[in-house]
Amino acid sequence: MFDRTYVGLDVHARSIVGCALNIDTGEIIRARFEDDLLGVSAWVQGFPAGVRVVYEAGPTGFGLARHLQDAGIDCVIAAPSKLLRAPGDRVKTDRRDARILANMLALGEVVQVRIPSQEQEALRDLSRARQSASADHAHAKQRVNAILLRHGILYPGKSRWTREHVTWLHEQHFQDPALEYAFQSNLEQQELMNMRLKRIEKEVVRVAVDCQYTEVINALACLRGISMVGAFGLATEIGDWTRFTGASIGSYLGLVPSEQSSGESRSQGPITKAGNTYARHLLIEAAGAHKRPYRRPGITELRQLELVSPATAARARQGNQRLHDRAMGFEERHKMPVKAKTAIARELAGWCWSLAAPLQEGHPMAAQ
Repeated sequence: MFDRTYVGLDVHARSIVGCALNIDTGEIIRARFEDDLLGVSAWVQGFPAGVRVVYEAGPTGFGLARHLQDAGIDCVIAAPSKLLRAPGDRVKTDRRDARILANMLALGEVVQVRIPSQEQEALRDLSRARQSASADHAHAKQRVNAILLRHGILYPGKSRWTREHVTWLHEQHFQDPALEYAFQSNLEQQELMNMRLKRIEKEVVRVAVDCQYTEVINALACLRGISMVGAFGLATEIGDWTRFTGASIGSYLGLVPSEQSSGESRSQGPITKAGNTYARHLLIEAAGAHKRPYRRPGITELRQLELVSPATAARARQGNQRLHDRAMGFEERHKMPVKAKTAIARELAGWCWSLAAPLQEGHPMAAQ
């Protein structure tokens, strides 16, 4: 039997292929299971103590990892984007993938994905339902706008999708029956998507008031541009803020410049866009709010500040002032708006971390 065993699993919806590697002897044992979690755990438990298991994050979720951990087995999930593969490797099979995972785990080259609890995953699913509803609503509005634009019909007002704009849309008609049906169908779809989005956001606000992330959500919502829905999304997507530092949170969210350096040359490009896409989107959206004048908190902000401790409130106000000053500095230097907003989003991520991480560490916030 093995003295030290590393197990790689290639997991699919209806099958699991396992490869167990003894790092001392190089001995390999393979197995295949047909959607049998109990069989997988029994096979892994057949090896001596000290066995470690890894599989890639994917659409099958975290059920297998939770099952193995409940059985007392050390299981980690690998980030697929961080797995190393030779450029010349053109053969990909389940057996080879399991072997590669076992090798990387033995070498300590696996970048782990956090395994959320079932409650945390449920909250994140609710947040992502809101994200998909928002995207569907935006696409529905684009289709309505596209039909009008193709036929040279332009809204005379300045702001679209206001009450006046919606009234104007219902006044538009086409002589061709097929075109009229298509336009009315798209307009109806937009209204249905709008109602769906509002229902989900109402549920998000209801859940956010009393969940395990409530304290963090209330703190994040003290920063300008981050609504209760946005704070819920950030809290559920990041989960454990203590994994990061104020410097590393921006890198995790893909808000740092990409780089191509070799020898004496150093070239930086667009942001990496690594990590969580939805959390990055929420921060970039929120960054635009910091261009607005900020002399003192508004009524909404004051009400939100009352929900947190005095130290957290002071820290949030400090962050709001700092981010506004940064936005004004970029404006005075005529910085490209897209770059300025991205830079503000990166710093906003750090302020979010400074509010959330101390709360999760369980000690009072100390204003800095």
